[in-house]
Amino acid sequence: MGSHLSTTVAEGLAFMNLIDGKPVDALSGARIDVACPSDGKVFASIPASGAADVDRAVKAARRAFDSGPWSRMPAVERGRCLTRLFQLVEKHGDELAALESRDTGKPVRQGRADVTATMRYYEFYGGAGDKIHGDTIPFLPGYTALTLREPHGVVAGIIPWNYPLQILARVAGAALAMGNTLVVKPAEDASLSAIRIAELALEAGIPEGVFNVITGYGRDAGAALSAHPGVDYVTFTGSPMTGTAIQQAAAVNNRGVTMELGGKSPQIVFADADIEAALPVLVNAIIQNGGQTCSAGSRILIEKPVYEQIATALAERFSKLTAGPHEADLDLGALINPKQKERVAGFVAAAEEAGIPVLARGQVAADAPAGGWYFAPALFGAVDPKAALAQEEVFGPVLSLFPFEGEEQAVALANDTEFGLVASVWTRDGARQHRVAKRVRAGQVFVNGYGAGGGIELPFGGFKKSGHGREKGFEALYDMSATKTIVFNHG
Repeated sequence: MGSHLSTTVAEGLAFMNLIDGKPVDALSGARIDVACPSDGKVFASIPASGAADVDRAVKAARRAFDSGPWSRMPAVERGRCLTRLFQLVEKHGDELAALESRDTGKPVRQGRADVTATMRYYEFYGGAGDKIHGDTIPFLPGYTALTLREPHGVVAGIIPWNYPLQILARVAGAALAMGNTLVVKPAEDASLSAIRIAELALEAGIPEGVFNVITGYGRDAGAALSAHPGVDYVTFTGSPMTGTAIQQAAAVNNRGVTMELGGKSPQIVFADADIEAALPVLVNAIIQNGGQTCSAGSRILIEKPVYEQIATALAERFSKLTAGPHEADLDLGALINPKQKERVAGFVAAAEEAGIPVLARGQVAADAPAGGWYFAPALFGAVDPKAALAQEEVFGPVLSLFPFEGEEQAVALANDTEFGLVASVWTRDGARQHRVAKRVRAGQVFVNGYGAGGGIELPFGGFKKSGHGREKGFEALYDMSATKTIVFNHG
């Protein structure tokens, strides 16, 4: 393969699009430099694809769907291809983890965790596609009615930069298991692992044209892909503003969409919680991937009798957090680019100017490269529930604390944002666990924990501004297919 990587990432490597099973450059020849967030240095380049490249990829996917074997292949055979892809990801795990960490700036251990989750996606969907069944429906005398689940056709996957391997896998696994073909547009800040996975898909036996990857800027390649009339379904993970633009573009062609659009996720800690068990989870939920996580636990709601105790303990932990280069494997790495660093710094500066108390700051490692895009973690409390820090997604290592008094106020605070992606409830009271979990408006609610190591089997998606549709688990297979009803009149 033209863009094949060795285990040691080569310097100055020119990656290519993968269209119809072949590595190709953008038709314009324009390219985008790829810099490592840890030091700001360019180490690779990718094609700056435009509308003509998108058209080429969509037509390849359309041919593969209409004329190729993939959509007509028995589901069990498609599953075996995905299982082979899982095995190849496992075989190339060290290479993929190194590539992902260097491309995104996340610590190496997080890159390895992303590879582990990626393997599980392909393993899960390798065995799930032939488990989706239709129904027979009681109807009028002399009739038999039944339903089938059929693929949409060409699916466009627009992938963000924070978890490229994982989010590609959750899109591709479900879409391919149901017999769709794919055109993937990864974020220009983190495209490399998507290209490598598409190569491995060919090696796994997925036919040419089924899994296409094009790189480029969102305003060019992403916009053209979401508006292309040859696309039958669009899935996107990213900001609400971009999600709105993609939905508007897809609506022109009356295409369906799945939107995962971020969160402002609360963790509710009651006075009877196991505080020692909660503390490391509370910190990790905002520090993982430098806070650049849609499901980051960015708000901690603490019952007043234990507020000072927890705030003090969190401040102690935050003051010891250190950001540094990905290969140093510290608490967190660099942010993805200078623009993101500036955005996070802007939120922190505005909060400080508004007089919100800074309880603790972490640090950047003394030997961290000067060109890296590092930001020291920040802990704020008590935060005004109407402040920007409480309402808007910072997408960085910034944690806000909120005291509350009683269950009613806890639920009201938890639901008092435009988002509703993930939440957690920390209490030993079993009845309260059920009451609060049911009343919090979030797509996932964890009790006495947060997250589930990828949670491949668990449906994932948001309420309110966090989006609609569901990914992961069997729910994703329903989103990636359509119901067809067939009625037989046999007298």
